Amino acid sequence: MAAEAMDVQQLLLLAREKSEQGRSHLFEVMGDLFQEQAAVLSAQERAIMVDILEKLVREVSRDIRLKLSQRLADLPGTPRELAVLLANDEIDIASPILMRCRALQDGDLIEIVHHRSRQHILAVAMRRDLSMSVSDVLVETGHTDVIMALLSNQDARISESTLAYIVDQSKQIDEFQEPLVHRKDLPRELAVKMCYWVSAAIRHFILDKFKIDANELDDTIEPILKEQVATATAEARGPDALTPAEEAARQLKAAGKLSARLMIQTLRRGEVPMFEAMFAQICELRLALVQRLLYETGGNGLAIASRATRLSREEFATIYLLTRRARPGQGAGAGSSQPLARGAGGAVDLGRALGFYDKVAADTAQKVLERWRRDPQYLFAIKTIEQGQGGAPDGPAD
Repeated sequence: MAAEAMDVQQLLLLAREKSEQGRSHLFEVMGDLFQEQAAVLSAQERAIMVDILEKLVREVSRDIRLKLSQRLADLPGTPRELAVLLANDEIDIASPILMRCRALQDGDLIEIVHHRSRQHILAVAMRRDLSMSVSDVLVETGHTDVIMALLSNQDARISESTLAYIVDQSKQIDEFQEPLVHRKDLPRELAVKMCYWVSAAIRHFILDKFKIDANELDDTIEPILKEQVATATAEARGPDALTPAEEAARQLKAAGKLSARLMIQTLRRGEVPMFEAMFAQICELRLALVQRLLYETGGNGLAIASRATRLSREEFATIYLLTRRARPGQGAGAGSSQPLARGAGGAVDLGRALGFYDKVAADTAQKVLERWRRDPQYLFAIKTIEQGQGGAPDGPAD
């Protein structure tokens, strides 16, 4: 210990030097001494050296402090006191220590999060092997950029409760969604929960990463979406939610009197709004979506709905021809009181529509119909992604 004690005494003498060069030299020497002899310094010697360093830290040049920070950041024996000193310096000096130095303890990092600049906090968020307790404090700051940096740091440990909180926040803060789903520690149930509101691209990534069946996922999400859509619709339309035609169709279905024959008779009489309301009741779809699939070019949506609701080939063909005539802008359109003309629609178009009807299996059509019953914007986003990846669209989404 004599040599080390003498070194400290010499340092005390050197500390009396007033020149900038002398003080910079002292700072470097002390950094070297801490690095090489930290294990054999007594508590008193260590305290003296830290006190000297604290006094010198604002007097030596930035370059000296920066070099020392870069040198000590990755060394296993860096004294905690010196690491704390540098971690509280200017951000370019503090960053290497905050991001890499293992000498810092959780309490030191939490103090920095509470009292230092946003740049210091961001550096902590990017730190290797970040503990759950520090991650919690980072999230509590509420800073979007800090939370984004934390989520992107795959070495950071984040508790499940904190991840659940960030998942809930991702409803309003879209930026959280992508780094969240790319985290290795995101629980499967939280990933599924995110599918309620994330973009279609992220939803597809979740399905692929967690090996979730799309229909299974949609079955889980459907009740929540239905409730949300029903509430929003009721609030938007007020107490008189149903049109007279919709109310009449609802009563017919409740009485067990709604049939394909009655629908066709209604359509033949030109009572298009009543027919649309009936078809919506049969399919259990929103009226706007039914109106779209009834009149779309090609009739694929109508064929799928007909297959799913067990309408016969002949019934589908009749409805197809009559709805071609009822298509808005063509002859007796929606709301017309005039009977529809027979023989509307070309034989070639009907042949194509029947060919599609014949290809679609009833159980497949039923699955598609179930998907159409879900939130239309949600489905539209899914459909857009599937088309972009070369998949076939599965029907209209209003």
